Amino acid sequence: MVNLTIKNFDEIVLSDKKVVVDFWASWCGPCRMMAPNFSEVSEELGDEYVFAKCEIDDEPTLAKKFDIFSIPTIVVFKNGEEIARNVGFLNKNDLKTFIKMQK
Repeated sequence: MVNLTIKNFDEIVLSDKKVVVDFWASWCGPCRMMAPNFSEVSEELGDEYVFAKCEIDDEPTLAKKFDIFSIPTIVVFKNGEEIARNVGFLNKNDLKTFIKMQK
């Protein structure tokens, strides 16, 4: 799992694989609850996808660019383009299902 920043955004998101980004903040309770789920799913699916976390307080430009108004928000990118988004907490199974259903 990588830390997504404005500096490495293009390098990470333009991957050959789909990229799953968790937009979060340290003060967000649901974000902290979902963090272990995101970590476990990234370990399980890391061969198929790139997983990244973006702390919105550290990266307000990225949060603004992708209209992140509520967190946690999971965004899936393919070839640098957003293909799916989920706003709110997901348990591990729902997170895995959401990611795998993106074509």
